[in-house]
Amino acid sequence: MENTKEERPLNFLEKIIEDDLKNGRVPNGEIVTRFPPEPNGYLHIGHIKSICINFGLAKKYGGRCHLRLDDTNPAKEDMEYIDSIKEDIRWLGFDWGNYEYYASDYYDQLYEIAVRLIKEGKAYVDSLSAEQMKEYRGTLTEPGKNSPDRDRPIEENLRLFEEMKEGKHPEGSYTLRAKIDMASPNINMRDPALYRIKFATHPRTGDKWCIYPMYDFTHPISDAIEGITHSICTLEFEDHRPAYDWATSIDGIEHTPHQYEFARLNINYLLMSKRKLLYLVNNNFVTGWDDPRMPTVSGIRRRGYSPESMKDFVSRVGVAKVEGVVDYSLMEFCVREDLNKRAKRLMAVLDPLLVIIDNYPEGKTEYFDAENNPEDETSGTHKIAFSKHIYIEREDFMETPVKGYHRLYIGNEIRLKHAYYITATGVEKDESGKITAVHATYDPLSRGGTSEDGRKVKGTSHWVSRDHAIKAEVRQYDKLFKAENPGAATGNYLDDLNPDSLIVIENAYVEEEAGKAKVGDYLQFIRNGYYCVDSKDSREDHLVFNRTCTLKDSWAKQKAKMGI
Repeated sequence: MENTKEERPLNFLEKIIEDDLKNGRVPNGEIVTRFPPEPNGYLHIGHIKSICINFGLAKKYGGRCHLRLDDTNPAKEDMEYIDSIKEDIRWLGFDWGNYEYYASDYYDQLYEIAVRLIKEGKAYVDSLSAEQMKEYRGTLTEPGKNSPDRDRPIEENLRLFEEMKEGKHPEGSYTLRAKIDMASPNINMRDPALYRIKFATHPRTGDKWCIYPMYDFTHPISDAIEGITHSICTLEFEDHRPAYDWATSIDGIEHTPHQYEFARLNINYLLMSKRKLLYLVNNNFVTGWDDPRMPTVSGIRRRGYSPESMKDFVSRVGVAKVEGVVDYSLMEFCVREDLNKRAKRLMAVLDPLLVIIDNYPEGKTEYFDAENNPEDETSGTHKIAFSKHIYIEREDFMETPVKGYHRLYIGNEIRLKHAYYITATGVEKDESGKITAVHATYDPLSRGGTSEDGRKVKGTSHWVSRDHAIKAEVRQYDKLFKAENPGAATGNYLDDLNPDSLIVIENAYVEEEAGKAKVGDYLQFIRNGYYCVDSKDSREDHLVFNRTCTLKDSWAKQKAKMGI
């Protein structure tokens, strides 16, 4: 797993690999891992940890990592998901080279293995329904009982399995099960299903098959065929390890991989269930899998997270064998840490209030140099236009200031960032009493934000020139859920959806330089947060910016006030 801190101790997976290499337990001395997602949805943040572990370990030890799509359930799979998975992995900076595989590549071999198991009396065709099979399976404290079909003659099993393959029986009428031990303390070993009938068009094999192998049968054999040395998965598969070992010990399988489990990535305020995420998409609670509020890789990419920040995040979380929950604020901290170093500083006014500088010449335009990023000396500068009419944030002016307010109010002088000192002199209001404009004067001798007489001002405001600014739509994204554990209190995660997870500002104004930003650029709107150009809806004639995150952890501050 990639890590920028070389001095950190080895995690338990690295210790296993180094011990295996030292003691000659790795064929040809080459570490082979794999990232094996099921193409039944988009990858989410939790998958990033697995990607970094599998590709990172292979890279560290000079081996290779395969990408294998475990496409065993055609009813839920789609080429859209396959394409998105590839895009997400490449975005994170990993490449599987020529080692791209699919479980469906092995369907013929898996079928042959299943037939061999039947012939050896190690598998049988069962006619129990799903409900009956569950009843016969037993419980964690009580053993299961044999199916009435368990002793079906081998020839009859072969005939029925062939008929299943030929589509002569309806879905649910038969399954092929391994004959292991219905009294096993591990429920996964109580004659697990190996094949089921499913009349669904597969995204790769089309209608060639109407029986499909089960995941717990397919996955370990696929690992064996590919020569995987270390099959690394999350802890929920720990109870499946005996089934994994059973499958890889079937006669005729030459290579024996080993399974190791690590704690998956759990983050508060987020859901990582593909089923629940799909429900949000299908029922229009979000705009799609790549909605910037979604915890999908495509969602955070569209929101403006960088791959470097996410790799730093999973590196900080580490690799453990015990489940835990990571605080959302740690992820955002890593995002801010990274963006602070790379984001271009620009000015944008989200709630514009017009300021008219009465003593500034009509029709005059000046340009000021603004640094692109004070954290990067090589980032250079850009020009900002200044004129008689500017916009500032409405919150930066108060007609009757409260104690401690240091922004603009009548008679008070503030600094306009990069430009001049101005002093408010009056206001204009509409019929309802709302302030529509502020009148001010500027000090010509304060060009660049410093005065000749050395006087100091406490307040500084960002601004844009009305005549040069570009109108833009700004989408203020926040957490999709307002509860740390969505659904824990009521039993329904939908009850915890955050009604303020998206606030759309249609009439924001950004400086001219922001109009040059492209999809994939990282931006900081001074005092407002980190932003990016929306990859789907932004156009040259309608700029759309997505808020990546705030400049500070406002959520943590809010929790502190509440004493949480």
